[in-house]
Amino acid sequence: MLTKHTVATKRKYNVLDVKSAKKVAAFWLQRARLENAVEFGLPEVDDRYHIWRVPLVSRASNDRIGEVVIDAYTSLVIEDKSTKPDVLESRLLGRNEHRKAKAKKTNGTYVLSSLRNTIAQGDSEELLQKLPAGSVNLVFTSPPYYNARPEYTDYVTYEEYLLKIRKIIQNVHRVLAEGCFFVINISPVLVRRASRSEASKRIAVPFDVHRLFIEEGYDFIDDIIWEKPEGAGWATGRGRRFAADRNPLQYKPVPVTEYVLVYRKHTDKLIDWNIRAHPDKEIVKASKVGDDYERTNIWRIKPSHDPRHPAVFPVELAEKVIKYYSFKDDVVLDPFAGIGTVGRAAVKLNRRFVLLEQNPKYISIIREEAKSWLGKNARQVHTINCPPIEADNILL
Repeated sequence: MLTKHTVATKRKYNVLDVKSAKKVAAFWLQRARLENAVEFGLPEVDDRYHIWRVPLVSRASNDRIGEVVIDAYTSLVIEDKSTKPDVLESRLLGRNEHRKAKAKKTNGTYVLSSLRNTIAQGDSEELLQKLPAGSVNLVFTSPPYYNARPEYTDYVTYEEYLLKIRKIIQNVHRVLAEGCFFVINISPVLVRRASRSEASKRIAVPFDVHRLFIEEGYDFIDDIIWEKPEGAGWATGRGRRFAADRNPLQYKPVPVTEYVLVYRKHTDKLIDWNIRAHPDKEIVKASKVGDDYERTNIWRIKPSHDPRHPAVFPVELAEKVIKYYSFKDDVVLDPFAGIGTVGRAAVKLNRRFVLLEQNPKYISIIREEAKSWLGKNARQVHTINCPPIEADNILL
């Protein structure tokens, strides 16, 4: 059997054929709740711009009313080039209200993201540039520690480390929707001394990172203290010298806390706007937080351990952040995904995930874990720079 060499296969696109293009467009239509009123014309690939154009046709009149534009390499919908859902609705109703709306000053619109669950392998700084603007509703992450353990010696200097974090914060700003939140779990780190003649050094990472957020266009909202059970910090060895001889000046408390810092992408709109402007009031209602919420900014949560990763944070921590700072069906991004804790929590709480991770070993774990999170729906996960999730052995 001869393989058909199409333009898409020669260019090594992710979206290879008409069927695949329609599948991506169908998901976008479902997000806009227009799948019952709109059908597709014949999709065409435009290899000059590496995109697929999927015509949208009214089921009632058979008139063309717009199109969905898809990035052929990533299979992501290009929102600013696709016809807006409100324009499609106006055309379906035979009105021209969308023209009047352009001339009239509005208070902004809340656009539901069309991103699917996504797993991407590579440098987050580069991968973030491939995501559509405004397509993410919440970011929760815990970046790698700066040289706190032998596993984390990727950065020659602390300044280089901060520069990398700044670039992630910059690129996230573009993909984060208006007025949405970036929550980061971070703590001071202890750089151990190289010899007995040298002193160890503790670096106040959260306070340096705070400055980056403010400079990159975020508003500070809250500082939450994650408190671990007594005894959790003794493994660091900090405080043992003082416990033995009790000499003044040598006092060093054992660290049993980490920061969960909450920032909001700067906007002139109040948080109430994100609630009132949401187009699906049923989702807003279903997302209400129960009575067992955290009353103070001190959260007491047991740390987690996993032999597959040296520094996992508890699923409980991710669940609280996702529950408090997003709606159901929102898109939650983790640019330092590790073994996918955020994705697991997102699915449990009926959110979508975008997990970016550089280590291929962790990507393999995420792809395998997603089968238990999603069951048969794991087949629909979009993958970038890594193989799709195999259909075999998926839990139904």
